[in-house]
Amino acid sequence: MDGPVHELLDKQAIREVVLRYCRGIDRLDLDLVRSAYHPDGIDHHTGFDGTVDEFVAWVGPALRRFDGTMHLVGNHLAEVVGDRAVAETYGTAVHWGPPADDPRRNFTSGFRYVDHLERRAGTWGIVERFAVREWTHDDSAVRREREAPGPSCSRDGDDVVQTLLARLRAGELDSR
Repeated sequence: MDGPVHELLDKQAIREVVLRYCRGIDRLDLDLVRSAYHPDGIDHHTGFDGTVDEFVAWVGPALRRFDGTMHLVGNHLAEVVGDRAVAETYGTAVHWGPPADDPRRNFTSGFRYVDHLERRAGTWGIVERFAVREWTHDDSAVRREREAPGPSCSRDGDDVVQTLLARLRAGELDSR
């Protein structure tokens, strides 16, 4: 398949690489984070420069300092030339954790992921990522209490999205 449809499929696959990374970060699923990169991938983050394996070893403990994170991505443009692409994705990342009045544990940042990606053996992955922090906002005054009973987030593999995905993959989701 060539032409515009193939280009749209490539761009969707590239966007899903970015989304898979974000879910992995927010759910502390470091295997999912790693899966967004090719094995020889490189990452440049605020406070970090190195290989994907070094990044995963660094980011796991860094994320465990927080009770949670939520990465929201918006504008996404990818330019594809053959099996190579450059993508720019705008986003915000909310971070929270104790103590509630500590701005190093409670902040929102605006960022751009600028990614060099390649398709290898039919799979798109990050070859080199530049996580460009544009701004940071102190959220230490934001109220974090739950207002009512209901589903809550989990970063231990038991989040509702992980539970439903496991049921889907096992053929255990029925129609309602």
